[in-house]
Amino acid sequence: MFYQFKTGLQGVKSFYNENGFVVIKNVLDDNLIREARQHIDWLLKKHPGIRPEHLHHTLVADDPFWVRFISDPRLLDVAEQFIGNNIALFASHYICKPPKDGQAVLWHQDGSYWPLKPMDVITLWIALDPSVPENGCLRVIPKTHFLDLQKLQERTDIPNVLASGMDEKQVDQAKAVNVILDPGDVSIHHPNIIHGSKANYSNHWRRGLTIRYIPTTTEVTENKWPCVMLLRGDAVEEINKYIPFPEYRVEDHMSFTGCESWSPKKQK
Repeated sequence: MFYQFKTGLQGVKSFYNENGFVVIKNVLDDNLIREARQHIDWLLKKHPGIRPEHLHHTLVADDPFWVRFISDPRLLDVAEQFIGNNIALFASHYICKPPKDGQAVLWHQDGSYWPLKPMDVITLWIALDPSVPENGCLRVIPKTHFLDLQKLQERTDIPNVLASGMDEKQVDQAKAVNVILDPGDVSIHHPNIIHGSKANYSNHWRRGLTIRYIPTTTEVTENKWPCVMLLRGDAVEEINKYIPFPEYRVEDHMSFTGCESWSPKKQK
């Protein structure tokens, strides 16, 4: 089964509230998607010891293109409809499954991993390649966002991205939905929804970027979290300390459209 939504934003929000996820088509243009693929190649060359499924939030703070991507106004406009107009970055993660060798993501709820109080957060999953069942697309169990967060279990018996997952006895896999996306499409999901993805045994990449946006009323409770940035609106006093946007240095960073005029945003 596959869900796709093409109506107005109010319909998108209603579908999300009922099911715990929703898809918005054609959010980003081809040029930005192409640059994001180039960015992944650049990151993998720069960090040869990191698997492509593990390019995540520890790398964001000193990467102007990454910050340019997650602060794109089109993405913030989507996030604003769910969490309001005071928006911060909590985390971001390229999950890139290489052909024939891309690891699975076992069933889990994102909020079980996250140091957030309250758990008021929205995930945008941006497709950089066609994301289909054959290459390990995102799979969700609709309506499970009404469940409490469940305890995770360490899982090393099979290769998997998170090295953990839920007790699969709690997952009704017969209700799983394949979230099929084209490049530039965005899937949005709730921190409590049960989701995962299968391994990629196809001949094609499955590359995607997750972005975790929080309202500025949500506190990141882990000290020295590496990439909390104010992206839109106003901070709330004594909730989070936001880091500034990185400066672009030609010798250290990937060039991208507009990098010559990139200006770090001064944060509070």
